[in-house]
Amino acid sequence: MKKTIVLFLISLFTLQSCNINTEIIYHKDAASSVITDIDTREFMAEMQAMTPDSLQDEKFKDMDKFPTIWTSMYDMLKKEGKLKTENQDTIKILKKFFLKSVKEDHKPVPIGYSFKMDHITPNDYELIKNFNKDEKLPFDQNVLNTWDGKTLTINTDFFNAKNIEEVLQSKGSKEEAQQVEGMMMMFFKNIGTTLKFESKIKSITGKHDWLKQVDDYSVRIVYDLKALYDKDSKTQKRR
Repeated sequence: MKKTIVLFLISLFTLQSCNINTEIIYHKDAASSVITDIDTREFMAEMQAMTPDSLQDEKFKDMDKFPTIWTSMYDMLKKEGKLKTENQDTIKILKKFFLKSVKEDHKPVPIGYSFKMDHITPNDYELIKNFNKDEKLPFDQNVLNTWDGKTLTINTDFFNAKNIEEVLQSKGSKEEAQQVEGMMMMFFKNIGTTLKFESKIKSITGKHDWLKQVDDYSVRIVYDLKALYDKDSKTQKRR
């Protein structure tokens, strides 16, 4: 069952020309909620333009089956007869993991996808880590930052797309895995994460070029994909 979930998420994250935006909301009770939007508008327009009209229905028919309202992964798997576990910890996480597609002008082909995790407690995150051991999940690593309800400790080592990269590497051949890093800039156009709080931010200690305070309640991380994956850029920085 884990493989079913992972393969679906990989199919979303490997669409070329994707814009990925994540918002993590930190609650006063030390829980947090996460929502990720994947904008595939540009990619789908390119795909449709390259597909003959006679093949459009066949090529994109599976995309029309995806729910357009928030639906838990638990309900999706149960409806499809793919819920193969009775483990209560796994079921608890599946019930908190929601997905949906975004459509425009009632067109059958989605222009994006979203998924969210509602009110995840520190204990839930431990379950997610265990769930993630066998099959890597492409979530924003900033969800693993330490939050106690008052102070957020931001680990700048999480300012990368390694988790997504490892997912892609784990599902391909050895040769394909070696090529993943070089293709990351082709897969993704923009990746950004907003960290939002229910109370006003009192102070920020330390700084990072990619992190900026947006307003009294939030900060924004915008990943420099060129710095992460452009070999020429990396070489120049070392000089």
